[in-house]
Amino acid sequence: MSILIKPIITEKATMDSELNNCYSFQVDTMANKVEIKKAVEAAYGVSVEKVRTINVRPERRTRFTKTGVQHGKTNAVKKAIVQLAEGETIDLYANM
Repeated sequence: MSILIKPIITEKATMDSELNNCYSFQVDTMANKVEIKKAVEAAYGVSVEKVRTINVRPERRTRFTKTGVQHGKTNAVKKAIVQLAEGETIDLYANM
């Protein structure tokens, strides 16, 4: 399984990439910062200055239905915010 799962393309992530040259990715939950840095450099051919990671906890939900109480949760994910060197960019829309 690869380290990089998918890029995060939201309004906040797009603004961060334009202003601060930082790009967000959803990554494998067991990956560390060194592995994430190597994976981004190999996949996009850029040099990475800094990697920040975030473990997002699952969201738990309870629904009350005719058949009883239903409990559920979303999956836990790990996000990585990668800051590139000055003057380098990643075109996330090239492969669409």
